[in-house]
Amino acid sequence: MKNIAIIGAGPAGICAALSAAQNGHHVNLYDKNEKIGKKLFITGKGRCNLTNDCDQEDFFKNVVTNPQFMYSAFYTFPNTALKALIEENGCPLKIERGNRVFPESDRSSDIIQAFKNALARAKVNIHLESDVKALVKNGDTITGFTLASGEAIQCDHLILATGGKSYQSTGSDGFGYELAKSVGHRIVPPKPALTGINIVQDWPKKLQGLSLRNVELTLYIDDKKKKTLMGEMLFTHFGISGPLVLTMSSLINKEPKKARFELDLKPALNMDKLEKRLMRDFEKYQNKNYVNALSDLLPSKMINVIVALSKIDPHKKVNQISKEERRQIAELLKHLKLSVYSLQAIDSAIVTAGGVNVKEINPSTMASKKVKGLSFAGEMIDVDAITGGFNIQVAASTGFLAGMIE
Repeated sequence: MKNIAIIGAGPAGICAALSAAQNGHHVNLYDKNEKIGKKLFITGKGRCNLTNDCDQEDFFKNVVTNPQFMYSAFYTFPNTALKALIEENGCPLKIERGNRVFPESDRSSDIIQAFKNALARAKVNIHLESDVKALVKNGDTITGFTLASGEAIQCDHLILATGGKSYQSTGSDGFGYELAKSVGHRIVPPKPALTGINIVQDWPKKLQGLSLRNVELTLYIDDKKKKTLMGEMLFTHFGISGPLVLTMSSLINKEPKKARFELDLKPALNMDKLEKRLMRDFEKYQNKNYVNALSDLLPSKMINVIVALSKIDPHKKVNQISKEERRQIAELLKHLKLSVYSLQAIDSAIVTAGGVNVKEINPSTMASKKVKGLSFAGEMIDVDAITGGFNIQVAASTGFLAGMIE
């Protein structure tokens, strides 16, 4: 039996604690917050999108950074194992659109309670409001750490699971990176992932609060087409957000200014069909002004913006709009251009890209290659995925593998 210490009581640290306890070790779990799983309370808009019910091959396709690093972790503790853990500890789950897994109750607190139940059964000792100050090293081996209170904690093996730099109010303030650096690890500079995008154009800001469903967003980097996705997006005071945009943000966070988007408002209609649709609407409203003839086609909040972008007189009678102008409107609806200025600040991002360099971590154990007696888990590792439950699964899988200490 070894004395295992884990710093960070999010899903990564919790799963590491459960795994270590299952392997017969004495486990102490430390967190600076007043409760465990603080970030889980706000994930999925308070509903907690626990994982994704996809198959193994699809899981890796949804990991943006270093998916190959995740092979051992995910095969050791897949989504089926995480779902079973939560349900066995009192929280029934359901599967929604896109294979997203949520608690049946739609309450993130029920997921956290299930984790608490599991930790209690495993007899894990939990130490809250324990702020770590520094790691203690003897030669090339980690032997413990000190708390801000001055208390020295000794352990046979330490697992760092302190999270990234996003949502710092939940305790993910990036201090774990400093701890890793203090014992020789390199940190890939943290960047925001799954976040809103600041747009150069002013017109999206005029649509603040407008949500669009079943639209298609195409990403261009250096004017080369890279990705097209369909889904839901939201206009905001800074530009664009929503599920579609959050996913795209993780694909451009290395060099956002090289990116631009084209928004297709009517992906179900090709150009010819859209022109015919416009013709029917204009015949229906033939005696109206152009600005009053788009109500069947667009949300009311968007009409003035599209009219202005089309550069056609808003008071022109629709029966006077030419074929060329109609084509111009259709082109606009299919190819609305959005230039990226920057991403929203990392503190508002859902997850952090970057972290401890995976080349310095053994992917089969999550153990440090730099020092003995140290492992890593969760968001502080340079692995991130798109929205849909994949990031919590990354945390749980890496945590469980890290806890499998002999």
